[in-house]
Amino acid sequence: MRLVSFKTNGATHLGVLRGESITDLSRAAPDLPREMNAFLRGGDAAMQAAKNASGDDFALSDVELLSPVTAPGKILAVALNYRDHLEEVMEAMPDFPEPKTPMLFTKQNSSVTGPYAPIYLPPESEQLDYEAELAIVIGKTCRRVPKERAHEVIAGGMVANDVSIRDWQLAAQTMTMGKSWDSHCPMGPALVTPDEMDFENIDFVCRVNGEERQTSNTGRLVFDIPTLINYLSTVCTLHPGDVILTGTTSGVALWMDGQPWLKPGDVVTCDFGALGTIENIVENDPVGTLIE
Repeated sequence: MRLVSFKTNGATHLGVLRGESITDLSRAAPDLPREMNAFLRGGDAAMQAAKNASGDDFALSDVELLSPVTAPGKILAVALNYRDHLEEVMEAMPDFPEPKTPMLFTKQNSSVTGPYAPIYLPPESEQLDYEAELAIVIGKTCRRVPKERAHEVIAGGMVANDVSIRDWQLAAQTMTMGKSWDSHCPMGPALVTPDEMDFENIDFVCRVNGEERQTSNTGRLVFDIPTLINYLSTVCTLHPGDVILTGTTSGVALWMDGQPWLKPGDVVTCDFGALGTIENIVENDPVGTLIE
């Protein structure tokens, strides 16, 4: 099943994407919550009700797709979780220690944006970079999940781009400030449930203006998905709607010759095959001082 959050006529809805049509759950299953976190808290019963819902209420082309999870409680991200990305960092920084456990950082949930929404280049930096990633969404409240039971707590997967401001990232001892700018976590286009997709065997590619920059397979993670869920849930309770960004592969602008940072007008495409594709154009940040 492919679950989507979408906007039409100024209202936000949950739906089931089938081909090019969306079943609006507010019509087909009106007792279900209309926000993804609340829907996921409904557990297996909510999932089954959505699966049983029917109706071609909207054409995909007639709505605005949002991030399937519009307000995750936590965005937990993993650094250097592909061997080739780790190797390009260690080549540039020979003294960098190889991680013995997952390297974790957080992105603030205000960074979330839609699968086709703009990525903003802030006036404070020119070092705007891309990172194509598989995002895993938690579907059940859980703590200390054994690796062999990790599949029980996965609601689904999405495509994500862990957009990064590199000078801000490298200026601090933690990466959060370089990872949390508004619009710097596009996700989507749909939350795909595990019955439709083997998340540990997905070929993916990231392109900038059609030029291939990154390519790999999610099976090449250093720390696999069960390991990440076990590790994270040992420390903190995970809740429905929490997002785990599993890491990116080599080919980011930071470690390329000439450091080809993203600039206004660039189009970044993260293609994960049957899981879906997100595409975002870079624009100058239109927001100045904001006090409401």
